[in-house]
Amino acid sequence: MEDFLNSVLLKEKTIETGGVTKRFTWQYLAEGILECIPHDNYTSSIVISAGIHGNETAPIEILGQIVNDLFSEKLILKEHALFILGNPQAIREGKRYVDHDLNRLFCGGWRNAIESHEATRAKEIEMITAKFFENSESEACKYHYDLHTAIKPSLIATFALLPFQSKSHSERLLRNLDSAELDGLVFHTTSGKTFTNYTTEKFDAASATLELGKANPFGENDLKSFSAINNVIRKILNQSDLGDRKKPLIQKFRVIESIVKHDDSFHLNVEANIPNFTLVEKGNLIAFDKERKYEFLDKEVYLIFINSKVATGLRAGLILEKI
Repeated sequence: MEDFLNSVLLKEKTIETGGVTKRFTWQYLAEGILECIPHDNYTSSIVISAGIHGNETAPIEILGQIVNDLFSEKLILKEHALFILGNPQAIREGKRYVDHDLNRLFCGGWRNAIESHEATRAKEIEMITAKFFENSESEACKYHYDLHTAIKPSLIATFALLPFQSKSHSERLLRNLDSAELDGLVFHTTSGKTFTNYTTEKFDAASATLELGKANPFGENDLKSFSAINNVIRKILNQSDLGDRKKPLIQKFRVIESIVKHDDSFHLNVEANIPNFTLVEKGNLIAFDKERKYEFLDKEVYLIFINSKVATGLRAGLILEKI
């Protein structure tokens, strides 16, 4: 297998679509999608994705390094793995997306944007992911780590978002995230159309979207600042001991409401460039339109992903409370 990331960046057509190494069998399933199956029995089937947003380059580089190290045997694979570079065209163009936000098109959401580049890709990723989990060993635990970086600064530097599920979240997943030295956890309370929502709802996978710092162009990332999550992913793939957490206790939040831009009267009553996890004192008006006001008279809340420039009908931010 030639360099996994460069084959996408240079849009090279791979000569080989599969093969066998000393440690695993591999198959290149579609552009930027690689399955690796260890020769020995495995305990987990793990999806690791990056580049769902094409301009979030640090996780893309990390994923490329991990795959290269598997083929060079610097890292020994002991788990069934599916590596996904989500939006190759957007990655090459250095853009978040080409036509539509790919991470709003899963769970069949691609049907509402059927003519777009991302709709085709979301459908392809869903089909390949479904086959990956369905063909895994029956006793294997299912996991999905979707790696991102944030558009704006954050008062909590690194955090994970856990998709809504009616049962308790996987203790092993939470331990893994804790060992990755993340600063915060955000628990969704409603279903969505993200990739991790798809793997959770359809396959009961323990899934997490990881926000790991600021989005920068290729070559401008300090990958040392991502070393904790990089090391944890490598240890998960290698079935190694993760070690103990060194940071203070992880902070936990739950989503209590999405700010939706219902119509053109929408007005954001906070600065558009505020960092993630900005605190809003109780009683302060956050946003409003003709349909509703977003304010909480009885509690202080926190804001993430504030974006007033979204299209009508889309989410303009999330409101959180601290657990």
